[in-house]
Amino acid sequence: MDNLSGVAIEHDLPADHRASRRLAPIARLAALAAKARFAAVAQGSDGGGLRIEAVTGVSGPGWPLAEAFAQRRAGARAAFFTGDLPADPAAQDLAAVAGGVRFFAAFPLKSEDGRSVLGFLYVADPQPRAALGPDERQALEDLVLAAADVAARNQVEEQRETLVAELDHRIKNVLAAVQSLALQSARRAASLEGFLKTFTGRLKSMASAHQLLTATRWRGAGMRNIAAAELGGLAPGQTRWEGPDLMLTPRAANAISLALHELATNAIKFGALTVESGRVEVRWRSRPDGGLCLEWTETNGPPVATPTRHGFGSTLLEKVTGRELGGEAKVEYRREGVHVVLNADLSAIAEPAPEPHETAPGASAAPTPAPAVNGASADPPHAAHPVKINGLRLLIVEDALLLTLELEAGLQEAGAHVAGSAADLEEAMRMTELPLDAAVLDANLNGVSVAPVAEALAARGVPFVFATGYGDSKMAPQGFG
Repeated sequence: MDNLSGVAIEHDLPADHRASRRLAPIARLAALAAKARFAAVAQGSDGGGLRIEAVTGVSGPGWPLAEAFAQRRAGARAAFFTGDLPADPAAQDLAAVAGGVRFFAAFPLKSEDGRSVLGFLYVADPQPRAALGPDERQALEDLVLAAADVAARNQVEEQRETLVAELDHRIKNVLAAVQSLALQSARRAASLEGFLKTFTGRLKSMASAHQLLTATRWRGAGMRNIAAAELGGLAPGQTRWEGPDLMLTPRAANAISLALHELATNAIKFGALTVESGRVEVRWRSRPDGGLCLEWTETNGPPVATPTRHGFGSTLLEKVTGRELGGEAKVEYRREGVHVVLNADLSAIAEPAPEPHETAPGASAAPTPAPAVNGASADPPHAAHPVKINGLRLLIVEDALLLTLELEAGLQEAGAHVAGSAADLEEAMRMTELPLDAAVLDANLNGVSVAPVAEALAARGVPFVFATGYGDSKMAPQGFG
């Protein structure tokens, strides 16, 4: 760690960081052009923080000067120059001033259209100066253009890598969900023909939801489109649906599609749609809290009796709203017909999506386990060393309902006791207090890191594994990779 007249200057530049390698020569040339002892290139955005990618003149870890003074004064989109830092009112409380930093200049790296700032080029020196000379300024401006080009390239590559990782995650999730759906359907099927019919219907429901989501590039799906996709092929003239065209999140859209499919299947097999006089009416509305309330009403069908056993469809219906929609389901087996109310909270509602596109970058996803025990990467288990889990008390933390059901079934068949399952961070944190022998943790709970749960379990000495669809140990919560 170097010192600028007593001021600690720190930075963290991984040797294999492509952005750092590309920008390092520009930082060195900037220091030479400005005849300054120090130079740095930071990359970031208008709405986000800056990170130092290349520094010359110092060694050791961050650069407080760039990250404090620069960010304070340079929420700025224009270049600025301070010939004598101690005399600048904006810098009076900075340690850099007491340490002897005098000259400081920063130049924004702007996008090609000039609308956004990609980062900054900084130069600094312990000696004050009145101004930059014309040749120095011109050289720095040329370097700023070069740095902006590199920063733009870095940004594009980062976005591409993020999209590829997300696409990979979504594909794995889709395959995992299909596998779970197949296994759950098979467990409750009385015959191969029955399984194929049930599974095909559920698979088509998933496909319909994915098609709607693809049209909006996975921003969400309209409730009217979902209803039309699931109910439009039912008995003509016997089914009616209406409500505002609310935009649902991808997660909620999949859940509602599956719920409507199960209700429609039940109506065709046992309910109102078994007779020509039967009617199905589906209405939905916005709730005062911004969520969604959907009501399914069957009338004029055969008399209804409360079923003596619950199949997988009933399980999906009852759990889908609590897990996937953050709400609840109320099912009434009225004599005149089944009546169901599904409630979803505000988290199920998405921002209105733009006009549909013909193509989109892929489908959403669920985890294929990439284990890491108590945060440490683990090799796949070998058949020669089977893990005995008979009688173990396990916690499942997973935000995808189908995968939760499959995990529960598989673990219970292996002899384990599922002490609890949680779909969100708050619920999971409460369950960490249960008597537990081990836990299975989804690394990402609908966009929220599971790290607090992992930390709580580690503090209690409870072992756990991470399950993630990202196939990269770096996707494990920070501190557990």
